[in-house]
Amino acid sequence: MLPKKVKKRASLLAIFLSISAISIFLILNALNKNILYFKSPSDIRSNQNIDFDKKIRVGGMVKKNTLKINNQEIRFIITDFKNEIRVSFQGTVPNLFAEGKGVVAEGKLQDKKFFIADRILAKHDENYMPPELKNLMRENAK
Repeated sequence: MLPKKVKKRASLLAIFLSISAISIFLILNALNKNILYFKSPSDIRSNQNIDFDKKIRVGGMVKKNTLKINNQEIRFIITDFKNEIRVSFQGTVPNLFAEGKGVVAEGKLQDKKFFIADRILAKHDENYMPPELKNLMRENAK
């Protein structure tokens, strides 16, 4: 027979572990619903089980000579140099967005070849330096 003190500690420990397990489950469940998976055009083309209702991010390079801009829509092709996906976007694009540059588009797939973007994120290379900093370094080098 266990003393009262040990029973009380054991029950408090059990309650603490139960609350911790429930909290961890709820946090992981909430995080899982908000995750945006990054896919390349080749990943999309080869994947058989694509959820067209779930938001994803598609990344690659903006294919040269495919950027079409009209009053309300921007259309371009993202390529990973193996496969391509057409993208449609309504809104403003970042300053670094251009043909031949890296891009990440966030939105939903209409089918495996067409993507409707809600947001465009331009990628820069690891050697990027803001012009102000570049000018300051050039002045200090003199």
